[in-house]
Formats: sequence, structure tokens, C-alpha cells
Amino acid sequence: MTRTQEKKQSVFTLREDADSTVFYLTQEEDLEEDARQMALLLHAARCSLVTVPVRDWNRELSPWEAPPVFGDRAFGSGAPSFLDEVLATVRLVREKTGKQQRAVLVGYSLAGLFALWAGTRTDAFAGIVAASPSVWFPGFGDYRAAHPVAAQAVYLSLGDKEARTRNPVMARVADAIREEDERLGAQGVPHVLEWNPGNHFQDPQGRTAKGILWTLEQIRKQEG
Repeated sequence: MTRTQEKKQSVFTLREDADSTVFYLTQEEDLEEDARQMALLLHAARCSLVTVPVRDWNRELSPWEAPPVFGDRAFGSGAPSFLDEVLATVRLVREKTGKQQRAVLVGYSLAGLFALWAGTRTDAFAGIVAASPSVWFPGFGDYRAAHPVAAQAVYLSLGDKEARTRNPVMARVADAIREEDERLGAQGVPHVLEWNPGNHFQDPQGRTAKGILWTLEQIRKQEG
């Protein structure tokens, strides 16, 4: 796909028996396949699924500008405008279904960081799933310390080998996610931190689906 082509649209998998809608962020080039695989993983979850394409990963998911951490691609500051797009999609689903279903925002890697950040900017999401999130992102810890997450449940996970890297910024990921776990506890947000075997690239969709199922279960328990 060239940069001049129109952005792909979100893939909607809406169910009549759903009490929740999961908004799953994924790279635009993987949109259709990721939508298909995640729908299969969540077939028994009683939720609708909206797979949202991210066209420019380092720009749309970054809350502020930051220098390159790997390679030569810097991080942009496109998260605020991308969040507006995601919230417009939430409203569209409610128009399509005629229901005020709870929304769960889901991301892996930098999309997981975006999900956590988005949870500090809006109360539109009852649940946040941040699977292997890029919490090493420069300045994120200080930002989170001053901006609580407004969600009923937050799921965190990390691979137990993800901190084994020579990159000094990314090597902080294990310490950074422990700090995030402590912040959520101090802020009184129901949450869990789960450690998965392997590195960052091991079974991302399976890890993400596990987080979605946990989050839906927690929200349903809270709401009786």
C-alpha cells in the first residue's frame, strides 16, 4: 500500500449476544488477518470486536515526540488525534447497535502504551488491555504518576525475556511495568500483571486474547 492510498476502515464483527465491544488496535497491513484470528480466539467471549487499523505506528500511537529508540524512526505526537478517531468509532458502534455497550481498548506493544495513555484521557473505556506495552517510552512513567487511569479494570502483561536486550531504553521495560503495576494499585484501579514465557514476539495474539478475557470477566463481576 502506498502512502497516498486511502486508509483502511475498521473491521466490524458485531454480535447480537454481546454485552461489550472490544476495540483492538493493529497495524494496517495486518488488519484483515488479525481481525480474523482475534475473532476466532474470542468466539466464546460474548463480545463484539472492532479491529482498528493503525497506519503510522510510531506517530499515531505516540502521545508526544521522542527520539528513535531502535532504528532511525523517531516517535511523533499523533496519539491525541488518533484517539479522536477511536472515540468516533466507539460512537459509530453504538449507533449501529443501538446499545450503550461497555468498551474495552486493546493494544499490543506501542498500541498497549497508547491504550494506557488513552485511559488517562477519557473514561469511555471500561477496560484497558495493555499486552507487552512499551512502558519504556521516554517520559511515560512521570506522566502516569500525575494522570490516573479511568477504567474499571486494567490488564498488563510482559514476556519474561523482554528485558534481555542491549538497548538501554528498552531494557527498562520490566522495571517500568512493575512501576505501572504499583501505580495502578496506588490509584485503586482493579488490575493484574501477568508474566508470559518468551520474548516480545512470542504469541502476541494469544497473549492479547488472554488479557481481553480476563478484563471482560473482571468488569462483569463488578457489574454483577
